[in-house]
Amino acid sequence: MISIVQEAFNPWDVMQAYQQQMAVRVRRKLGATSVFVGSMRDFNQDDQVDRMVLEYYPGMTEKQLGMIAAQANEQWSLIDSLIMHRVGEVFPTDVLVLVAVWAEHRADAFEACRFLMEALKAQAPFWKKECVTGQQARWVAENTEGYKRH
Repeated sequence: MISIVQEAFNPWDVMQAYQQQMAVRVRRKLGATSVFVGSMRDFNQDDQVDRMVLEYYPGMTEKQLGMIAAQANEQWSLIDSLIMHRVGEVFPTDVLVLVAVWAEHRADAFEACRFLMEALKAQAPFWKKECVTGQQARWVAENTEGYKRH
């Protein structure tokens, strides 16, 4: 399922409700669930970020996310997946994105969840405008790197 929402949401409630809607015969096959929840930070590029406005292209964004989900289904053995993304005005600590993947085995769940999140960040048409303390609002030109090794 792909869902883009304006309102704040509790990712754990959404995920639990979605899983409960799965048919009992499908739920019996679930061996693994992998989840990613992304929240807004209060900083970016060493600046204090007070709030952010997320915009998207209705229709195009959902289509792109659907294609990403289809790629994951082709590459891994998945039972189901869920992508929920927030748009509109958001503040630090607000949940921005939920990606959940259900599979029979953990490797498929882990790998597909990571793929979905990284592909979403790289390919889905979302735009972020940050309101930075003491500066004019600015558009975010690129996403942060998915892998940060120390």
